[in-house]
Amino acid sequence: MTINREQAIFAPPSLAYPTRRNFLKRAGSGMGLLALADLLDGENLLANDNVPSSSVPAIDLSPQRSHFEARAKSVIWLFMHGAPSQIDTWDYKPALEKHDGQELEGFDQSTGFFAGRGGPIMKSPFQFARHGQTGKWVSELFPNLARHVDDMSFIHSCFAHENNHSPAQFEISTGMSRMGFPCVGSWVTYGLGTANQNLPGFVVMYDTLGRGMPKSRSQSWGSGFLPGIFQGTPLNANGAPIDNLTRLDEISGERQRTQLEFIRRRNRRHLAANPFESDLEARIQSFELAYRMQIEAPGALDLDSEPTAIRNLYGLDNPRCAHFGKQALMARRLVERGTRFVQIYSGGTANHLCWDGHDNIEKNHRQFAGETDLPIAGLLDDLKQRGLLESTLVVWCGEFGRLPLIQIGGTGRDHNPHAFTVWMAGGGVQPGVRHGKTDELGHKAVESRVSVNDLHATVLHLVGLDHERLTYRWNGRDFRLTDVAGKVVHEIIA
Repeated sequence: MTINREQAIFAPPSLAYPTRRNFLKRAGSGMGLLALADLLDGENLLANDNVPSSSVPAIDLSPQRSHFEARAKSVIWLFMHGAPSQIDTWDYKPALEKHDGQELEGFDQSTGFFAGRGGPIMKSPFQFARHGQTGKWVSELFPNLARHVDDMSFIHSCFAHENNHSPAQFEISTGMSRMGFPCVGSWVTYGLGTANQNLPGFVVMYDTLGRGMPKSRSQSWGSGFLPGIFQGTPLNANGAPIDNLTRLDEISGERQRTQLEFIRRRNRRHLAANPFESDLEARIQSFELAYRMQIEAPGALDLDSEPTAIRNLYGLDNPRCAHFGKQALMARRLVERGTRFVQIYSGGTANHLCWDGHDNIEKNHRQFAGETDLPIAGLLDDLKQRGLLESTLVVWCGEFGRLPLIQIGGTGRDHNPHAFTVWMAGGGVQPGVRHGKTDELGHKAVESRVSVNDLHATVLHLVGLDHERLTYRWNGRDFRLTDVAGKVVHEIIA
């Protein structure tokens, strides 16, 4: 059929291209440049500096160049949810026994969470002994980790600003004590991307014994105002590591790829009209990542393929700690394959189901130290023997410390934001260092005090990122993990 000029002019517009201007805008020569840019970007040849800036934020997990040479390629953050007592674990204070039962003069009863329930000074119920060539005092709670003190760098002078779990966990995770800000794992993957595009760049594992998530819930691994692709991906240590990852038998790979391509085109079209919907961009990326993970993730997370000796090294043959051991072994397999940041939580929601030893510090800490001591020691052994410890930064901490006093009504200790201990190992950390001090009772950090902002600045420095340059523009302001503070603790860096 011949169409005359008048019919062509008044023909109904295409649904895809309602106007000629729209057609030229979407299908012009710029399409070839976009394809070229994608190819160059995949080879890191698109620009001289691929580190995300506040003006051009990254929207995928492709590898990015660090600001300077990195000491660590990946991070395993071991979070002892509920706040372990520094004076019953790593910060030995013989003066506690000397002053046991005495009142702490001038003590502020609003320090802990339970105001007015701070009793007399209480000695530690645990014995301490020296270990390693450095002669580090370590509690009997950690007979296996005690073997590694010469590989660790201890910061005994950390302090926080909050005395309640949720806001303190927000602070240790995001640098802010309120919700809505990106966590450290999100900032690291935003700045560096990940080496393996077939696995998540940021992985989180929390309690697998049915004890629930941390008190701060998923906000602790949320991306806040950063694009959603940078939030943590939760993995299960029991059963299927990721729900709904396996493709249905009746759907072929070709058919699934066709479905994803259709969804991607429709989503991209909608995103082009709504460019500030970062959640949609994250959903598009998650579909693609899930498709790629179907190939690599099952093998990466198959713990049965590990030799029996390695499984036993992590305590998988020990019912007391097998659940945490599985997570620690999974963490090693992930960083070995290029995952950038792995965070593991010990303990669940309720006070008695985590390190929150209000009522009975001895019973509480024996339980959770017993669940984690062997697996973490096994992790350090395994990383070291594989040559991975040099490139993997391992961090151990809680959200704050505990008071040197007995909590009235029990034999436990209340919260203490004034002092807690963090240790790091591998990834450019100076082994055998003890940085900072608390007073003779372990009540307050008094020498070389280290804030949470300082801690974050140090972690970013070790992975090659300048905490003052790693920014993201949101609501008209350039935000960073350390806000307007933070100093790198150079004393612990090799």
